[in-house]
Amino acid sequence: MRIYVKVNPRSSKNEVTKTGEGEYKVKLTAPPVDGKANIMLLKVLSEHFGVSRSSLKIVGGKSARIKMVDIDE
Repeated sequence: MRIYVKVNPRSSKNEVTKTGEGEYKVKLTAPPVDGKANIMLLKVLSEHFGVSRSSLKIVGGKSARIKMVDIDE
């Protein structure tokens, strides 16, 4: 399954909100420095979807706010 995620780093809390079919908005407390936000994104999404972190892969937008994430279930 592929989802599209809009990331808001440096937020006050970690939160996942569904905005449309296959589209999510994710607030992260981590800053967008040295890949910390991407690591936190995978952790938050793995908890939200109930899958292991190794089941998630960022396939597009690694340095952008809008990312494509593949989820192997």
